[in-house]
Amino acid sequence: MAAQKGGALASIDLPDVLSTQGQMGKRAFDAVCASCHGANAVGRDGMGPPLIHKIYEPSHHADFAFLSAVRTGVREHHWDFGDMPAQEGLTDADVELITQYIRELQRANGIE
Repeated sequence: MAAQKGGALASIDLPDVLSTQGQMGKRAFDAVCASCHGANAVGRDGMGPPLIHKIYEPSHHADFAFLSAVRTGVREHHWDFGDMPAQEGLTDADVELITQYIRELQRANGIE
């Protein structure tokens, strides 16, 4: 069965608890990133890929890759969603918190 346009692309386990930084990162993620990458970074069909995916594990996409993506955008290369534009309104500190949140979600799903 195909995913519904805008629907979740992945099913994940949520961590029992987020760190303080993870909680702040979740708030920033929800405000800016979730519209494309979905709630809890599970992706959205036709909109943006799931970040809770082995492709985004730290050994393949280091934390700096997230900062670079926000600052300058990303050319389409792993998925067929088109290019990701640079994102306005996020500081480097915001992106560090968002990355912390994503890493905590990843660890809860065996992605290290």
